[in-house]
Amino acid sequence: MNKHLEQLIELSMVDKEIDAFEPQIEEANLQYDALLATKNGIINEINALNQEIKDEQLKKHKNELHLAELSAKLEENSRKSGEVKTEREMKSLQLEEEIAKEQVSFANEEIERLEKLIDHKQGKIDELETKAHEIEGTLSTVKADVDVKLARIDEERKEVFGRKEALVGTMNQKGLSFYQKIRRWAKNTTAVPVRNQACMGCYMAISDKVYSDVIKGEEITMCPHCGRILFLEPTSDAIGA
Repeated sequence: MNKHLEQLIELSMVDKEIDAFEPQIEEANLQYDALLATKNGIINEINALNQEIKDEQLKKHKNELHLAELSAKLEENSRKSGEVKTEREMKSLQLEEEIAKEQVSFANEEIERLEKLIDHKQGKIDELETKAHEIEGTLSTVKADVDVKLARIDEERKEVFGRKEALVGTMNQKGLSFYQKIRRWAKNTTAVPVRNQACMGCYMAISDKVYSDVIKGEEITMCPHCGRILFLEPTSDAIGA
């Protein structure tokens, strides 16, 4: 096989190894990222609940102020009742008192409702904080495992990059530029095998002439349909030889 073709095929295989590290890194980080996302979601939920509690405490405070005003009004009406001179004034005072008492009742009910709501949400916050604390403990363990996996992947990646650097150093720069131009769009299918007389990049059949050139391997042969570099995979007999 043509030396330059062999180098291009080898470079294609090395690039595939390098690209394969990215999903390995993503997989290694997957559990940690999922736990971290869960923890952040819990923190956001806690913050939202705290804000809701603040809003409800403000409503409760307004009702308490209104209740104080109503109590003062009822006391004033009680004082005025001793000074009433006419039946009309008495009825007016009684009406004001009834309205004030209804408002007092409503304010007390609203305060009670808000207190229950605040207590419920505070209980929910306590549960979420416990859960977040548990996740934090798990995160430390998972992070340690991830760091070990990433360190191993990094060592393997350095070794593959070293092989690529050594290979590129021996390659013809014109051939390397040609390879890189195809790789920009073909990615890990820059150099593909021919099977059943078809390009394994675009899966289109190639002519007998092109297939013959691939078999000979004397020159770099490109797929006439997609432009990828074609090569013939070694047979088991050839490997055994």
